[in-house]
Amino acid sequence: MPSKAEIAADARRLARRAFKASLATLDSASGAPYASLITVATDQAGAPSFLISTLARHTRNLAHDPRAAILIDGSGDLADPLQGARVTLHGRAEKVNDEAVRRRFLARHAEAAFYVDFPDFAFWRLAVEGAHYIGGFGRIVDLEPADLLLPLDGAAALAEAEAGIVAHMNEDHADAIALYALAFTGGDPGPWRMTGIDPEGCDIALGQDARRIMFSEPVTTPQGARKELVRLAEEARAAVEPS
Repeated sequence: MPSKAEIAADARRLARRAFKASLATLDSASGAPYASLITVATDQAGAPSFLISTLARHTRNLAHDPRAAILIDGSGDLADPLQGARVTLHGRAEKVNDEAVRRRFLARHAEAAFYVDFPDFAFWRLAVEGAHYIGGFGRIVDLEPADLLLPLDGAAALAEAEAGIVAHMNEDHADAIALYALAFTGGDPGPWRMTGIDPEGCDIALGQDARRIMFSEPVTTPQGARKELVRLAEEARAAVEPS
């Protein structure tokens, strides 16, 4: 039986990899549960963020009552989806005006650039108060915010440099990102791109396939991130390229 720390790490990876999720809100008119489909990303700490319009019913619901839950389904195309992983995060949704949230979301959902600046659209983030994770038989655990969200104390320099690090990796080291995907995730060959970096790892994507690259130890500075990314590239190259 895996430890709670291992299960929490699985839940964090699942949330980081998600492109879409089900959003549950309380109907503003009837009070009944209302579920809808949204596209998602995560902030540096790992909290889900989403871009929604005031014309949507779920937005009106949140304006009336911010309590919400987000179901992230990782079962994919399993013949028995109940054997797949899923996590429901619950808390209160809050509207945010955060450049990092915007940048991270658009890095995963380029199509949203068409409507992101429409006056009726805004970014929201779930202030996570807890979660319920199911990873198959015997892997059912309630999780606290501390299990899901990364502490960012002391990592301000990394957060400030994130946009530059991501741009530099995509523009100058796309070959290394592709090696990460092949060596560490079993991903297909292709033009993988980095979409975000945080103290625990970095996220990469190829189309609608997202993967998580974990660091050997937490990093909090641009210098620490560079050192770890170089180390990962060397390790990946040794694993993928013939000697």
